[in-house]
Amino acid sequence: MSILGVLVFHFFGATLPGGFLGVDVFFVVSGFLIVGLILDEISAASFSFLRFYERRIRRLVPVAAIVTLTTCLAAWLLSLPPELIDFSKSLAASATFLSNWYFLATVGYLDGPATLKPLLHTWSLSIEEQFYLVVPAVMVACARLHRVRHFSTFVRSIARLCNLA
Repeated sequence: MSILGVLVFHFFGATLPGGFLGVDVFFVVSGFLIVGLILDEISAASFSFLRFYERRIRRLVPVAAIVTLTTCLAAWLLSLPPELIDFSKSLAASATFLSNWYFLATVGYLDGPATLKPLLHTWSLSIEEQFYLVVPAVMVACARLHRVRHFSTFVRSIARLCNLA
């Protein structure tokens, strides 16, 4: 549902001016599901960074690679040399999951020139990947540091307290 809001916003902005909030909804739902998965695996003493990252890679990289390669071909065919230089910078940022920082530093999301950035959409994937790098490590570290018998109950309690704030 959230992706539909984003698509309507991008193609028919006046129809659904708040459609960009679909990205926020996706982040919240995705974060909730991933944290729940990690909590369950930590509680069962079965969490593995290797398995966690393998699942993320199998889910995200194939589609990202196809989109990126297709975009590279289109950029090569349709762009002028100065545009290719900018494109190559955004490609490097995208490939290293840092495009959110790159685009934040170079353009506004809805700027006129931003519409000509074919990899601009990768900012959200970069944020997702950064989340996947940080959150599992923090959760495992907390579980080891606190040695809480029911770690998932502890984390859920902390989340509820944060939600009240």
